Amino acid sequence: QVQMVESGGGLVQAGGSLRLSCAASGLTFSDYIMGWFRQAPGKEREFVAVISWSGGTTLYADSVKGRFTISRDNAQNTVYLQMNSLKPEDTAVYYCAADLTNMVHTTRSKFDYWGQGTQVTVSS
Repeated sequence: QVQMVESGGGLVQAGGSLRLSCAASGLTFSDYIMGWFRQAPGKEREFVAVISWSGGTTLYADSVKGRFTISRDNAQNTVYLQMNSLKPEDTAVYYCAADLTNMVHTTRSKFDYWGQGTQVTVSS
């Protein structure tokens, strides 16, 4: 079965950096677009970033553009989210997601598989 396991979350001060990883198994990783979403307490899960199967196309939420970078290593079945210049408002549980399509999109409901999430806490 498909498994997606996030890691790399933690507590960091404002202005700091974290790198999240998501290791996928049980699927042909290079056939899937990969996304990152986040959910803060009391809020809906929101789009953060997405990357095409080749890595050639990426999209970002306006709130993270210029600070976060999504990348993938198809040989390692892993997608990454490099987060720089972190702000307290970036505090959330971060989830990776996979969708079997060749068209990048930001629609949460269209993603087929999800990880269990990793907590990111940014202190002021």
